[in-house]
Amino acid sequence: MSSWKSVLLAGAMAFAPAHAFAAPNEAPEAEIVAPAVEGDEGHGMSDEAMKADAKAKMQKEIDQAVAMIEKIFGTDKLPPIAPAQLALAQQTTTALIPPGSLEKMLDNLYGKLFKGLMAEFGGTSDLMLSIKTGVDSEKITALDEKSKLAAANLFDPYRQQREDQITSIVKPLISEALTDLEGPMRNGLAHAYARKFTAQQLGEMNAFFATPTGKAYSAEWMALQADPELMLAMIKAVPPLVNKFIDRGPEIEKDFKELPKEKQLADLSDAELAKLAKLMKVSVKELKEHRDQWDTPAEDATEAVDAAADAADVAAADATEAADAAEAAADAATAVSDDPAYDRDTWSEADRTRVEQLEEAASNANSAAYDAQEQAVANARKKTPSK
Repeated sequence: MSSWKSVLLAGAMAFAPAHAFAAPNEAPEAEIVAPAVEGDEGHGMSDEAMKADAKAKMQKEIDQAVAMIEKIFGTDKLPPIAPAQLALAQQTTTALIPPGSLEKMLDNLYGKLFKGLMAEFGGTSDLMLSIKTGVDSEKITALDEKSKLAAANLFDPYRQQREDQITSIVKPLISEALTDLEGPMRNGLAHAYARKFTAQQLGEMNAFFATPTGKAYSAEWMALQADPELMLAMIKAVPPLVNKFIDRGPEIEKDFKELPKEKQLADLSDAELAKLAKLMKVSVKELKEHRDQWDTPAEDATEAVDAAADAADVAAADATEAADAAEAAADAATAVSDDPAYDRDTWSEADRTRVEQLEEAASNANSAAYDAQEQAVANARKKTPSK
C-alpha cells in the first residue's frame, strides 16, 4: 500500500468514532465474483466493477450484521413508541447531538492523534529515519530536531506539502461522512431515550438543555468523548484491569476445573436417552444408533490418532526437506534462467535422474502427509463425534 493510502486510512480511523468501524466478527463475508472484463487481465475486473463489488459485499455484510443484532437483542420485536413520547426524545437527542457535534469530536482528535500519526509515518520520526537510513535508532534520538528535519527532507523535499495536501483531502471527506452519521445517531438515540425515560423525565431534560448551562453541556458532550485526557485516562486504566485477571488466573483456572464436564451422547443413561428422544421428537433407537456409531473405545482411538499423527509428522518432515531442496533449485534456476547449464538436456543422465527422483519424493511426501492428516482426522472423529 502506498504511503498516502496508509495515511488516508489512518486518518479515517482516527477521525471516525470507534463504533462506526465496529462490525461483528461473526458476520460472514459475502462472496461476490464479478465477471472478467475483456482487456483487463490484471485482476479480471474493471474499476467500476470493483467498486460495485466492494459496495455489494459491504451491503450484504451490513445486512447480515443487522439481522444478527436484531435476533440477539430482539429489536425487531419491540413495541411501537407513542408519537408524543418519541417527539420528546427527539428534542432531547437534538440537544445532545446538535449539528456539528461529530465535527467537534474530529477537531479534538485533529492536530493531536492524526497529526501525530502523520509525523510517525511521514518520515521525520526516529523510527522512519532509522528504517530509511539504516542508522541505529539510538543515534538518531541523539540528533537535534533541525538535523532530523533536514535528513527527512533529503528523502522527500515536498514532505510537508504532501502532508498538507493529504490533510486537506482527508479532513473534509471525514467531516462530510460524520455529518451524514449525525442524523441516524440522533434517530437511534431518540428511540432508546423514548423507551428508557418517562415523558416527565424527558421534559425535565429538555428544560435543562434549554438553559445556558444545559446548552453549554450539550454542545460539548459529544466532543468530550474524544478528549485527549479522557482517552489517556482510559489507556492508563487498562494495565490494572488486565493485572486483575493475571493475578486471579490460578483461582479462575481452579474454579473452571471444578465444573462438571459436558456430557456426550454416550454418557447418557437409558432414562436420559428416553427423555432426550421425547424432547427431540425422535425414537430412542435413532439416538442409540447415533451413539453407537461414534462409541469407539477411547484408548484405541487415542492410539490410532497418535500413530497417524506420528506418520503425518514424518511425512511432513520429508515433504519439507524435499520441498526446500526443490524451492532452492527453482530459485537458482530463476536467478540464472539464461544460463544454458540449467537446460536439463545438457545434464548427465545420473544428474537428471537424481533431480527427478527428488522432485518425485517431494510430491509423494506431500501426498503422504495429506493422507496421514486425513486419517488422523477420521480416527479423531471416531473417538469424539463432530459438533
